[in-house]
This record gives sequence, structure tokens and C-alpha cells, in this order.
Amino acid sequence: MYFFLSNLSFVDICFTSITVPKMLVNIQTQSKAITYMGCITQMCFFILFVGLDFFILTVMAYDRFVAICHPLH
Repeated sequence: MYFFLSNLSFVDICFTSITVPKMLVNIQTQSKAITYMGCITQMCFFILFVGLDFFILTVMAYDRFVAICHPLH
């Protein structure tokens, strides 16, 4: 379970570190412009980490199900 929790926390940190730096730059410069490649790159990584987050949560739920319903197997 600690393996899943450490991976989940790593994915959550990566998930938030995708959008926060660009948001802070936008706040400082008062400019909301983003290049097309920057937008595509940010969206690809955002979708990747959302998928990893869902996958890890699903695996954790299945692990808990197996631990409760089939102990000592």
C-alpha cells in the first residue's frame, strides 16, 4: 500500500506542477498568451497525469478489495 501511496503523491505533485508555473507567469506579467505548442504540451502532460492518477486509484481500490475479500491468498 505504501508503494501505491508514494506513486500517487508523486503523480499528484507532477499533476499540479504542470499548470502552476504558467499560471504564476501569467499573474506576474498580466499576459494570458500561450503558444500553440506550449498549450498542446501542457494538455498532453495534464491528460497523461490525470490518466495515471485514475489508474493508480483504480489499482489501489482493487488491492483493497483483494485484501478484504480474499485474505491470505
